[in-house]
Amino acid sequence: MPSLNISGLFNKKTVLVVCALIVAALCGATIISIKPIPDDLLTYISVTKKNTYLDRYGKRLNVTYDNQWNIYDFVKIHEIPEFLQNAFIISEDKRFYTHGGVDWLARLGAVRQNIIAGEVVRGASTISEQVVRMLHPRPRSFWSRWLEGFEALLLEKKFSKVEILEFYLNQVPYKARRRGIAQAASYYFDRDISTLNKKEMLALAVLVRSPKWLDPQRQVSKLDKSINYLIRRLNIDSAKAAEISKQELVLHQAGIEYNLSHFIGYAQSRLNPDMLDSGLIHTTIDLELQLKAQKILDNRLERLKKFHVTNGALLIVDHETNEIISWVVGYAGKKDKQFNKIDAVTAQRQPGSALKPLLYANAIRKGWTAATMLDDSPLEESVGLGMHTYHNYSRDHYGLISLREALGNSLNIPAVKAIQYIGPNEFLSFLYDLGIESLSGHPNVYGDGLALGNGELTLFELVQAYTVLARMGDFKPLSFIEGEHLRNESHRVLSEDIASLIADIISDPGAREKEFGWDSILNLPYQTAVKTGTSSDYRDAWALGFNDRYTVGIWVGNLDYSGMNEVTGSSGPAVALRSIFNELNRNREVRPIYFSKNLVKQRVCIETGLAASADCEPRDEWFIPGTGPDGMAALAQEVRIRKPSKGLMLAMDPRIPDEYEYFEFALTDTADIKNVKWFINNKLVATTDKLTYNWKVSRGEFTTRAEITLNGSIRPIVTEEIEYKVY
Repeated sequence: MPSLNISGLFNKKTVLVVCALIVAALCGATIISIKPIPDDLLTYISVTKKNTYLDRYGKRLNVTYDNQWNIYDFVKIHEIPEFLQNAFIISEDKRFYTHGGVDWLARLGAVRQNIIAGEVVRGASTISEQVVRMLHPRPRSFWSRWLEGFEALLLEKKFSKVEILEFYLNQVPYKARRRGIAQAASYYFDRDISTLNKKEMLALAVLVRSPKWLDPQRQVSKLDKSINYLIRRLNIDSAKAAEISKQELVLHQAGIEYNLSHFIGYAQSRLNPDMLDSGLIHTTIDLELQLKAQKILDNRLERLKKFHVTNGALLIVDHETNEIISWVVGYAGKKDKQFNKIDAVTAQRQPGSALKPLLYANAIRKGWTAATMLDDSPLEESVGLGMHTYHNYSRDHYGLISLREALGNSLNIPAVKAIQYIGPNEFLSFLYDLGIESLSGHPNVYGDGLALGNGELTLFELVQAYTVLARMGDFKPLSFIEGEHLRNESHRVLSEDIASLIADIISDPGAREKEFGWDSILNLPYQTAVKTGTSSDYRDAWALGFNDRYTVGIWVGNLDYSGMNEVTGSSGPAVALRSIFNELNRNREVRPIYFSKNLVKQRVCIETGLAASADCEPRDEWFIPGTGPDGMAALAQEVRIRKPSKGLMLAMDPRIPDEYEYFEFALTDTADIKNVKWFINNKLVATTDKLTYNWKVSRGEFTTRAEITLNGSIRPIVTEEIEYKVY
């Protein structure tokens, strides 16, 4: 009787059990790891879809290749040339229309080649498997290939071959994050797929295998070799094959690509909720102008780089409708530039003298005229809890000077006197009416320095404020959506006469001659109202202007707040401003800036601002009806204590004996004084016949006021009481 081999039987059973367990584990792991196939391929990619922004002529603005999917350049299968479709099928998956998702013959061939080579040299992925890989990206491994095969079978059960091929041709990845044949055709050849020759179509088919190794810009011989290999596989006659092989690849040298991400970010944050899911957003941007403006600004920044200028911004508005037509951030989209991801159009910066036209508009509204005389003499005034000596940029002083010339020459001391006449509180309220919301501090925070731009605001706000001058005093919010300007209501902030007068002054070359000269860069070929600004320590340089139709603002500086090397508004952005207006005025009839018919021309004395007489040198000046060069109204006067300032804190100097230490009290410049009585803590301490008094300093808390009697006046003028401390 034969013996029973129990151990052999046990071993066989063990092997079977182990194999069964392995198969079960493999099946379980496979089932768990397989990811579901979406019900709709287009819906699947639309989940990541953002609104498509178009310019005013329908050109797309948000060109970006950072998306996971090609969401902008999707081409329907019937629009794709049949030759191009066949080229991809022959190159990537020749049995595409006969297999069910996995080409087992190709897989076996690939396994054989890989074993012989001792490494992975061929993948044999079908087009369906490649689509699965796009839908469910995984690390490259044998396990991934295993799962992709099953998912490809599921894909083909859910979608037709045509749907799969269409998706593949629109999403297959290329170099530079391009996806799909449309983006690849644009990147490599700068043309639509319908205009490509057959060799260029074949190039697209072979490039998907190794965009870097076959790069036509660097590896054209390798690319030609791959194309010729594909031609031999196409099963076409030799004459046609030779013809295709001789065709040229007309490569596109990658140029500057536009980047409007800052504008789109602004628009996206301000869209009405009902527009967020609308798909297409028609904006007011003029893309052709945008590209020119970007080039002008970037070129200017390159020229200014040696003066430590890194950043810039530019905004162009058609103020007939108040539509934004260009929104430019310096070096937008360039990877090697600092801080260019920050939207400098909406960054808060100090405007310097760029606020002065608005300041003087406010002063004229309150009673001054263009002929009002202001004393441009050295001035020491309070700033915060201390004293500050004001200077003009050139350090020159001109004595009595008209408001027209004070504004035209951007003189600082007359501007300080203008805000003292208006008051920081009233000026801030006026700026709020112009849409400037960034200056949110208390008036005491800014003080008289507000006249010289010590607060921070944005280029957007400043350009919007200048459109009020350009629109003859009418405020209307800037719009960025097509047709939005028809819904935006306007309201009057300034009279037409005042806006017109300010525009006349800042477009007058003669008004700025003292500081800028007759050949100033600010004197443009057509009448253009222009103003520049430079903040302290050269941190910001501005140039703003408007003509009959367009308002433009430019800022340059450094977004890390470091100072430039003495770059001013006129030496920096004004050059770019001229170039922008040259573009805007090209191929159109430029009209003069609108001038109010209500303004009245009168002759005035240059030295006094009074009505012209036989013994003075006269000039013409424009006046708002009801005003004119009539006596004391021509000389700006306000009586107040300049020194000490409110809340001033003084420290006695230990190096000076107390009996020799004095502090000068001073009033604002006032004409025809008879005497001044000085009071400290309600006690009369001195009477003088001049505007100053030297007070012997002592420690303590004090209040001071002055009573001024003018010649021919019975009642004295009493100033506001000033509190200060001495330590």
